[in-house]
Amino acid sequence: MRAAVSTTYGPPDVVRIEEVPTPEPRAGEVRVKVQLSTVNRTDCGYRAAHPFFVRAFTGWRRPRLTVLGTEFAGVVEALGPGVTRFRVGDRVFGYNEATFGAHAEYLTIDQDGPVATIPPGVPEDRAAASTEASHYALAIISKGGIERGDDVLVYGASGGIGSAAVQLLKARGASVTAVCGPEAVELMGEIGADRVIDRTSADFTRGGETYDYVIDAVGKLSFGRCRSALRPRGRYLTTDLGPGWQNPPLQLATRLGRGRRVMLPIPQTFDKALIEQFHEMLRSGQFTPVLDDRRFGLDQIVEAYRYVESEQKIGNVLLVVSPPVGDQ
Repeated sequence: MRAAVSTTYGPPDVVRIEEVPTPEPRAGEVRVKVQLSTVNRTDCGYRAAHPFFVRAFTGWRRPRLTVLGTEFAGVVEALGPGVTRFRVGDRVFGYNEATFGAHAEYLTIDQDGPVATIPPGVPEDRAAASTEASHYALAIISKGGIERGDDVLVYGASGGIGSAAVQLLKARGASVTAVCGPEAVELMGEIGADRVIDRTSADFTRGGETYDYVIDAVGKLSFGRCRSALRPRGRYLTTDLGPGWQNPPLQLATRLGRGRRVMLPIPQTFDKALIEQFHEMLRSGQFTPVLDDRRFGLDQIVEAYRYVESEQKIGNVLLVVSPPVGDQ
């Protein structure tokens, strides 16, 4: 099978397309013919070993797992012994950060892992982009303690995490202010934001408005900059370590007081229960992943990485591994 392989850490150019053995499903596993995946922030981080300490999990000198790709949508192509949850031909989607492998024509995954059928009526491209960014957004919202009626500002609302956060916050009953570039202002209204700020024409930290929560979905802010926009017991929630890796110690320091706090929520393990939760949100229409206008074929994966790292994308960037029937 064809796969995007990287045997060393580095820039996008370290990835190349190679022929590798097709995986055989073991007991309890299914083999999925991957139709669509994404190139996302997690893939970029593991490929470049940034931050450096990720090597503790992926290999100090070179990556132990050479085919990246966390989220996928495709069709069950073969069953290992003992599989009862799926049938050959089922449309499925999932998240596979444990062993990666979605940037390839086939992958195997345990039937009781983070894989589920795609709800009827949901297209494969939406399912493929529904797990990676959104589970970070869900962790921020859940572990941050955001509740119905809270006023929340989402900075970087047009990205994968930010656009998921806007929708999941609205589903929870929060009031959402989205901060984005001018190209995404209209989109933010379409996905439910109550108010939209164009970051190129207004600075929310100087507008006088305050919020219960500020979510930095792209790691571009700091607690110091956002402090004036937080209410006395407000929380700054971020997905990034911050300038000089300041956020982890700030999280420890601010939790001791009764005032404004920094939180760096760590996502829960992506398991069967969580994928079923996303299955239901897709089925009900409560959540629909935002897709960038640009999508890339497997042969264009280096270009896809460069585009994602250019910080110009909107929502999620699709990688077409083998187009679903009807899209060819």
